[in-house]
Amino acid sequence: MNVSQRGEQMPSSPIRKLVPFAEAAKKKGVKVYHLNIGQPDIETPPAIMEAVRSADIRVLEYSHSAGNESYRRKLTEYYKRVGIEVNHQEILITAGGSEAIVMAFMSCLDPGDEIIIPEPFYANYNGFAVMAGVKVLPVTSYIDTGFALPDVSAFEAVITPRTKAILICNPNNPTGYLYSKAEMEALKDICLRHNLFLFSDEAYREFCYDGTYISALHLEGMDQHVVLMDTISKRYSACGARIGALVTKNKDVYATVMKFAQARLSPPGLAQIMGEAAVDLPDDYFDAPKAEYQARRDLMIRRLNAMEGVFCPNPGGAFYAIARLPIDDADRFCQWLLESFTHNGQTVMLAPATGFYGTAGLGKNEVRLAYVLNLQDINAAMDCLEEALKKIRLEVRD
Repeated sequence: MNVSQRGEQMPSSPIRKLVPFAEAAKKKGVKVYHLNIGQPDIETPPAIMEAVRSADIRVLEYSHSAGNESYRRKLTEYYKRVGIEVNHQEILITAGGSEAIVMAFMSCLDPGDEIIIPEPFYANYNGFAVMAGVKVLPVTSYIDTGFALPDVSAFEAVITPRTKAILICNPNNPTGYLYSKAEMEALKDICLRHNLFLFSDEAYREFCYDGTYISALHLEGMDQHVVLMDTISKRYSACGARIGALVTKNKDVYATVMKFAQARLSPPGLAQIMGEAAVDLPDDYFDAPKAEYQARRDLMIRRLNAMEGVFCPNPGGAFYAIARLPIDDADRFCQWLLESFTHNGQTVMLAPATGFYGTAGLGKNEVRLAYVLNLQDINAAMDCLEEALKKIRLEVRD
């Protein structure tokens, strides 16, 4: 029996596909520093864990398909604090940000429709597009400009009658780029001119270091065009909770998403309790993790740019960076780091950037790094990378 064509087209994750090589290295006693995946090591707030432990639940029932009303009402308070005015009937709780993205695709685009995404982009957008039968139109941003938004003309050049939406991640995964007010206004103009949806993945809004966070829902005149996707995963270091949200003021879109939400019954119940408790965390909760991530960013970027032949722009937000290395095959290099290289019994796991581009051939000399380890471990990981690049240079010269 053959699997489906959709299954054949479904891409492997560039973030996770090297896991077997990392596991094999660990079995040989090698310490692996994981900079390949955005799994924070910041402690999940004890207060939100305690909210679940202390919940008086005799029967863990289905919630409303849109999520518990108490949680959705609570989230309106959170969004108000970040300048987004919404009511609880404009919020739908999802199983992580991933389900919010898939539901947006399924609700706003038909099979064969097109969505424009500035590349490099979060690799799983490719998988979500395959699931929905949607074609991704990549518009390239470049490392030499720090991955700034491509010019309006680049978007205009790829728009066809089947183009229905633009998708951004702000601050960006995998580049860490933080879109400016002017760039967001440029996207608004394109969407209004061509009647496109603007999908905005805002999972990292709390972690902006240089510049101001601008939500798609801050843009005036865009209420019928914006679908915001969100998650508590990175915000509260609660990736395993699998609780996200889809937010839109477009009533037709919301009603359509609700049908998909009803088909999957309801979002996770215990995690909604966590999410609701998180809104009551102190106003200064994010000060410490944000400062920690910024210190990690500063250390990693300084170490990278001090290495011979390496260039890494300074990311304005999130906890990712893409670096250009003096290599010609990032996939082979990242596998070699795990299979054949050690430095003092240690190595580093990176994500080859090829999987974050939609255009074939791009990212061959780039890697994504997630600065989710403590400063000591980041330093040790950078030592490994520096020694690996030195070894490669010596082998080439020989």
